[in-house]
Parts: sequence; C-alpha cells; structure tokens
Amino acid sequence: MKIDDAIAHVEPHLTKDRFEHTLRVAETAVELAKFYHETYEKAELAAIFHDYAKYRPKEELKRWIKMSHLPKDLLDYHHELWHGPVGALLIEREYGITDPAIQSAIRYHTTGKANMNKLDMILFLADYIEPGRSFPGLDEVRETAYNNLNYACWLVSRNTIQFLMKKNALIYPDSFHAYNFFTKQINGGNN
Repeated sequence: MKIDDAIAHVEPHLTKDRFEHTLRVAETAVELAKFYHETYEKAELAAIFHDYAKYRPKEELKRWIKMSHLPKDLLDYHHELWHGPVGALLIEREYGITDPAIQSAIRYHTTGKANMNKLDMILFLADYIEPGRSFPGLDEVRETAYNNLNYACWLVSRNTIQFLMKKNALIYPDSFHAYNFFTKQINGGNN
C-alpha cells in the first residue's frame, strides 16, 4: 500500500492531535529504520497504522478480542492496550496488509514483548520519542535512541513500568517480558 493511501485511510479514524502524532511517529520511525538498516517502508507503514484502532469504541475492541485469536487476558487490563492488537487485525481485514512484521510492530507498540525484532523495536521507540512528546525521562531516551537500540528500548520499558507502578495500575505481562528481554540484551545475554 502506498503511504499516501495509508494516510488517507487512517486520518478519518483519528483526532487532529492523534493524526499529527501519527505523522511524527512515521517520520521518526523512518529515521530510525534508516539509521538501523531496517526497511524504512515497512517502518513507515506500521507507524501510519499504529494507532488506527485507538478511537474505536471499547465494545468494538472488546468484541474483536473475544472473537479472534488474540489473548483473552487483554480484557483484564486497561483498554488503552487493546488498540495495538486489534489494529493489527483490522489492517489485514480492512486493507489486506498481511505482512507479519508490520502486524507485529503494530500489535506490540504499546507493551513491547520478549524477543522483539528490529521493526518492533523501531516502532516501540518511535512512538515514545516522537518530537511532539514531552514527559520526564524522555530526554535520556532520545539521547540514547541513535546510539543503542536495545538500551533505548530498555529505557522505554523501564520508564513505562515505573510510570504504571506509580499509578498503581495493572501492568500487562508482555511489558515485563520486554523489560527482561532488554535487560538481558544490554547485559550481554546474562541476567
């Protein structure tokens, strides 16, 4: 799918602010993909669609989780986690995007997971560091983003888990698995 077509499909499903965020994530993902020698076209397409399902009604997201192969335990966690996995399904059903790498990057862009591939990591990081964002700990991640992809993603995982813990929020297991995966990566495969 051409990027202009993807943008035209996504824009009506997002608020103005979220659409602008999406364009910044796409730009950041392309920069990261080029820097880390990943296919930038895939990174850009995944970034354009990463929040595609974000504003779907909660009941619709819930229905997709219940009737699909997605893990049913998603329903036990905050609905903010649902748009990635459901979005990965919807891009296949509605637009025929069947590339497993693009679907995976979209599915895990919020939580991360163990054994993330480079495209997963690029979208996970791009969504966090895009230039329109501003929150504590972001500067450290931005400074690291073009030096060490694993370490930058470890920082994202760590910061996200700490943020959720301060809110006494439930944390989806994939987020812990991502943190542990990156901890091993930055420690040379050791605990």
